[in-house]
Parts: sequence; structure tokens; C-alpha cells
Amino acid sequence: MMRLSRDIAGPCLAPGGSVVAVGAFDGLHRGHQALLTQVRERAQALGCTPVVVSFEPLPRAFFSKEPVPRLSSVREKLRGFGVAGIEQTLLLRFDTALTSMPAEDFVRHVLVERLAAREVWVGGDFRFGHKRGGDVALLEAMGASHGFVARTMPPVLLDGARVSASRVRMLLAAGEFAGAAPLLGRPFVMEGKVEYGNQLGRTLGFPTANIHLRERVSPVHGIFAVRVGLGEGECSWPGVASLGIRPTVNEVAEPLLEVYLFDFEGDLYGQRMAVEFVAKLRDEMKFDGLEALTEQMNRDARMAREVLGMNPRLAEA
Repeated sequence: MMRLSRDIAGPCLAPGGSVVAVGAFDGLHRGHQALLTQVRERAQALGCTPVVVSFEPLPRAFFSKEPVPRLSSVREKLRGFGVAGIEQTLLLRFDTALTSMPAEDFVRHVLVERLAAREVWVGGDFRFGHKRGGDVALLEAMGASHGFVARTMPPVLLDGARVSASRVRMLLAAGEFAGAAPLLGRPFVMEGKVEYGNQLGRTLGFPTANIHLRERVSPVHGIFAVRVGLGEGECSWPGVASLGIRPTVNEVAEPLLEVYLFDFEGDLYGQRMAVEFVAKLRDEMKFDGLEALTEQMNRDARMAREVLGMNPRLAEA
């Protein structure tokens, strides 16, 4: 089982030494997966602990004046570390104190004292510390005097271009889910716990399971054909979903993920649900009343059934 720590100060987390990957790891795409595999294999070869150092909030979100979409929640990211064979994660709070820390102090306090690093793996463009003063060259120089080796992971290429979180976000924003999946190494999925809503969908003939995104900024918005996984199950149940602010009823200030599962009966409240986005049907719109909204929801359901290989006529049954 993977262990999680949040603080820079404290006893050494890997007394027998560690191989460490450092990064934001949003989305855990194929480039990240290759890095984590390398760290796990090197740790096995050296007989020490595979470790990840990551940050929350994401550094780019901390510095941005605008909301920054993210590909994975904290929970999803941590679970991905565990699946990759990482035994210890140091999830540092990315705040003013951390951004004020000189790069040399980060190396001494985090990599050396807290983790007893023997190898440190980063991307070639990795920068860290106050005013981004640290780089691979600094890691190499300090490693020589502190007993670790700095190593860089070459980029993973797909169709001749580097796999990156920004490339994935761009494809998802354009509704190119089939194009994003090879970069992620899996379909794009959002997860959460089903919560109570105002049950308006039920009165319109479309009872939905609702996931509140809260502070998470989604890279996608609109109406989608989806497949849903309940609990630990695979995403196999077909449905249609809306992710947005419901402009016709003006009832939510933050985006809400609403999912209507086709031909489903049962109570989902309190359950965890995973939503795989298959295809974008349209952008969110404001309609002239609930009747017009309901008519469009029926059209969306028919289209989603067709996209998912179902009989669209069943949407009218």
C-alpha cells in the first residue's frame, strides 16, 4: 500500500534510500507513466523505495490569475501512483512558503534529509525553487556532494510530437476524446461521489446522478455521450451527461456533472461513479423554458444512444 505524507519537516521517509520522481503529474499521461515505471524499476534494482514528490495545488494553478483546468483530481492522481508501484508519495503544499524556498534548500531538506535520495528523476525542462532558480544542472552538482544521481527522462513521442498535459487538455477542450486517449494511455474519465441535487431532471423525465466539481476546473464542458462505472466497476453503462452551469435554470454557480444512465433503476446517492467521456454532442445552451429544454434533452438522448451503438428509438419509449 502506498504511504502519503504532506510535510517537508519530519523523519526520513525512506531510511534505506529512495529513487525519486518529481513533478506535478496532472493526468498521469503516458509520459508520466514511463517516468514512474523507470523509477519503480530503478528502485527495485537498487533495493530501495520508489518515491514521488508532487504538489497541490498544481504549480501552474497557483501562479495563474485565471482558473486552470486539470486532467485529474488529487484522489485520481494518488491512486495512479499506487497503481504504478510507487510506495511513498510526498505531496507538498504548493504555497508561498514553498515558492520562497531556495532551490538548494529544497534539495537538502526534501531530497536528502526527508527522502535519502539515491537517484532523482525529472523531465529535461524541470525547474524548481524560488524564482525557478533550480534546474537539472543544479541537481547534478548538488547530487555529487550529497550522494545522489540526477537523471532526466526523455520525452515520450506520439505521432512525432511530445506527449504532454497541455496537448491532452487541448484535445479534450476540442472534444477530441479519441485523440486524447492514446496520449493518456486510457479514455478520459472523471470521478466523484453522487450527491443530491434539486431533482429537476426527474420531473423532466431524466433523473440524473450529480457530481459536484467544487474547486476542480474541468477541461471539458457541454453535453456528452458517456459510459459509466459504478463503485470499482468498469465504465460500461451507457448514458448521456451534461457538464456546465445549467444556464436555462440558472441554479448553479459552479460546474455540475449530471449523468443520465440509460435504462437504469436504483439509488446511486453516496456511491462513487466514474464517467468516461466518449463523444461531445454539443455545447451547453440556454433554452426558452423547460419545454424547449426537455425537447433538446430527448434529442441528446437519441444522439447519445446512436453514438454508443444503441437503438436511438428506445429514447422515445
